[in-house]
Amino acid sequence: MNFNDYQTKSRATAKYPAIGHAVIYPTLGLVNEAGEVAGKIKKVFRDKSGEISAETREALKAELGDVLWYLAQTCTELEISLDEVAESNLTKLLDRQARGKIQGDGDNR
Repeated sequence: MNFNDYQTKSRATAKYPAIGHAVIYPTLGLVNEAGEVAGKIKKVFRDKSGEISAETREALKAELGDVLWYLAQTCTELEISLDEVAESNLTKLLDRQARGKIQGDGDNR
């Protein structure tokens, strides 16, 4: 499956409240789900000596799917395709790599 197919198909399941601008709810959901991923990873290191079990991997896959869903809805509300986001990000990263600027701080390095 490609990003645009996912974005289009996932839109059929996008039922959420209108709270101000339509981008607010999916953006808050994105941050929440990303936090859940981080929490599960934290617990792997706190409770499991850094060992990611098959069960944890499946739980992370589910949470990452939720991140993807909210990202897709946020993009849709902004009229940006997931393909555009992926292509733009890869172009940026490859440019940084070519210039020896992968590491470091700042958006415009």
